[in-house]
Amino acid sequence: MAESAEQLRCTRDSHALERLQDDSVPTETSVEQKKVESCVGAIFNMFKKQPNQPLVLERDIHAHYLRKGLQHLSDAYECLDASRPWLCYWIVHSLSLLSEPIPETVASNVCQFLAHCQDKNGGFAGAPGQEPHLAPTYAAVNALCSIGTEEAFEVINREKLQEFLYSLKQPDGSFNMHLGGEVDVRSAYCAASVASLTNISTPDLFDGTAEWIARCQNWEGGIGGVPGMEAHGGYTFCGLAALVILNRVQLLDLKSMLRWVSFRQTRYEGGFQGRCNKLVDGCYSFWQAALMPLIHRSLHAEGDPALSLTNWMFDQQALQEYILLCCQCPTGGLLDKPGKSRDFYHTCYCLSGLSIAQHFGGGDLLHEVIVGRQSNRLNPTHPVYNIGPDRVARAIMHFRQKEVPEMAKSKKD
Repeated sequence: MAESAEQLRCTRDSHALERLQDDSVPTETSVEQKKVESCVGAIFNMFKKQPNQPLVLERDIHAHYLRKGLQHLSDAYECLDASRPWLCYWIVHSLSLLSEPIPETVASNVCQFLAHCQDKNGGFAGAPGQEPHLAPTYAAVNALCSIGTEEAFEVINREKLQEFLYSLKQPDGSFNMHLGGEVDVRSAYCAASVASLTNISTPDLFDGTAEWIARCQNWEGGIGGVPGMEAHGGYTFCGLAALVILNRVQLLDLKSMLRWVSFRQTRYEGGFQGRCNKLVDGCYSFWQAALMPLIHRSLHAEGDPALSLTNWMFDQQALQEYILLCCQCPTGGLLDKPGKSRDFYHTCYCLSGLSIAQHFGGGDLLHEVIVGRQSNRLNPTHPVYNIGPDRVARAIMHFRQKEVPEMAKSKKD
């Protein structure tokens, strides 16, 4: 499907009712929302004044930005010194989505660097010499599985990784993010993700985890960081994806969750917000939109007859319009919203959300919705792990040839 400016569906500027109505009672939130809508509306209107101008994903400049970042970062990135495996993952996955190969020498350098981030007692740290933490462990494993070479797989010390996960497991089923660290739904997802990809899961490792996650779903329908907290897009993704991995999705009220996430797609901008009454943000193009395939497939497994056979349950075209028009930096990289700076985090999750919006189904049931040029098409991403489905399959097949380690379990007992 290709669309020009004349065919563009973003006619929201001519429909005043689709803009925020504050009933003449402005608040700090409503003022900021109106600023965003005004900025986005100006971009939509400017584009519509260019007849026959197609929407274009500027692949080359994004790829250049990403390749450069994989080998050299400026001093401005010192603040992310504890997130270096994340930088590797964000960049490697983004290049994969764009069908941009990574030279073997560069891929090997990434593997060697991540090996230096691996702690001798298991897990990965945010940088060499730092303490191991579940977040960079997730990022490192995803980056290595996305590279998918024998060298990449061999970096992961599975036995020590399993010991590390056991050391973080709490009696109620939750996980600390690091030894003595905070507990929230992110840690449960990170643990389930790396354990399932590397074939180190045991029944007792995740005993009680699914039930703990289910208690984090609140009255809104989404999932909070811990039981009783406000529903949040990132936590909701982590909770649902973890339960998909653990095969316990039935513990959730999926219809309630579907209603909550459907209302997080902003009517005017077309992108997603993370929470009720918050501003649109490009990163939620993945965190929220990826919930839709997971919910859809779970409801399909339950035999829901009302499900579409061609589309996810959100406006896939509107999300693509928002990303392509409002989130591309002219010098490469993608961003939160107009007026914000580019970064590798938003580049990864805007592209991942764009991929989710383009691809529907799997197996024999495939349908694509490509807004703009056909060259805008990205490779698909797995909605549970957010790496390529082929990379997920390759990793799982590789590690299934190895036995599940029992050392950590026996030490714990």
